[in-house]
Amino acid sequence: MKPTKSKRSESLSRLGAPERDARHPATGEVLDRRLGLDRREGCVPDDTNLERRRGPGRRLTDFLKSAEEGEMTQEQFSFLMAIDAFKRVNGVTFPTWTDVLEIVRKLGYRKTCPSELNLGGRIEDWTERSDAPSGVRKEPPLTRLAG
Repeated sequence: MKPTKSKRSESLSRLGAPERDARHPATGEVLDRRLGLDRREGCVPDDTNLERRRGPGRRLTDFLKSAEEGEMTQEQFSFLMAIDAFKRVNGVTFPTWTDVLEIVRKLGYRKTCPSELNLGGRIEDWTERSDAPSGVRKEPPLTRLAG
């Protein structure tokens, strides 16, 4: 006999929502939350250098702390104002990641140092000259169609 799906999981799959999995990410065992066990304990830490969750003994850097308290550095404020100007000029509420990269390049940022991230060899690291052109369009951007 074929296992049947519940009505809830059928409606979730129709909506395109992922089904929740109660399995422990490291071991793959199903955990019973009624036992008071935390599925996050024992997880293999992510070594990408992107982890921002704090735990005992982990404090925010001054860079993040000042931004969260509303005291931005000149760099952070400049980036915020550039994003805001882009959204206002283009009538866009949520810029795409390509838009964000374009804004960053137009602010003058170039990849001149090796990456501090560990992406597991999925991409090849590269650098460019500090005076390299931005490589983004100089004419006004085309209006995106709402989709």
